[in-house]
Amino acid sequence: MHNALIIGIGEILWDMLPQGQQLGGAPANFAYHVSKLGMQGVVVSAIGNDAFGDEIMSFLEDKNLDLHLMRVENPTGVVNIELNDVGIPMYNIVENVAWDSIPFTSELEVLAQNTKAVCFGSLAQRNEVSRNTIRRFIESLPQQCLKVFDVNLRQQYYSRKIIEWSMTHCDVLKLNDEEIVELKRIWAMEEITDASFCAELQRRYDIKIVILTCGAEGSYVYSKDGAVSFQETPTVDVVDTVGAGDSFTAAFVVSLLNGESIIEAHSKATAVAATTCTHSGAMY
Repeated sequence: MHNALIIGIGEILWDMLPQGQQLGGAPANFAYHVSKLGMQGVVVSAIGNDAFGDEIMSFLEDKNLDLHLMRVENPTGVVNIELNDVGIPMYNIVENVAWDSIPFTSELEVLAQNTKAVCFGSLAQRNEVSRNTIRRFIESLPQQCLKVFDVNLRQQYYSRKIIEWSMTHCDVLKLNDEEIVELKRIWAMEEITDASFCAELQRRYDIKIVILTCGAEGSYVYSKDGAVSFQETPTVDVVDTVGAGDSFTAAFVVSLLNGESIIEAHSKATAVAATTCTHSGAMY
């Protein structure tokens, strides 16, 4: 067991699904899977002084997960999910909620100094308060800390500026086949191949590793030295794909910190993500 902490910082919320509420938020899913894999995962976020906040605390305490959840004035985050006339889910990520106002505290600074790896995304940077906290946290990390930026584009809550700052401050960039299409559009590089685009991002922003997941089509890991690892996606009985990407990232990070090669880390990440797809929800 490592005393060093692996942090997921950002949004935590309830997905209000037609069949009931389910805990969501990529950073929380990431930290949960890190803990499941035997390292010390910590969720850093904010919740409200309300029943939804209390439920998050008890739910995560039952999972034996380390929490750094600050109580703030704003209500606990929810995502209202409704199915339209043809059954396609429409997401409304409610604004001005607790995770938009994560405060930077002296405790958080101490946490940063003991962090071995961190995963952060773009969604929690939509509001200035949390954006500043995430940036101060990342700037307070030890030099050798592994910083993972999981792009995680949601609705209109991202900008080139936020993505560029995050890419400049990460060692590992993770994106999926839908996100790469959007990034190529923003960067006006639609014409080039995915591999060339990943190489260009690595060169421009000095990123060591780019992970590109393509659902059932497999996944790629591009190293700064030009090496490429490809893994096919295993065929499993899929219950749902919620949290599969977060479990992939968690397994990849844990493997790297255990001194395994990129190819070994990629193989383990693929297997863990496939297992997550055979369960309902991200935290099983």
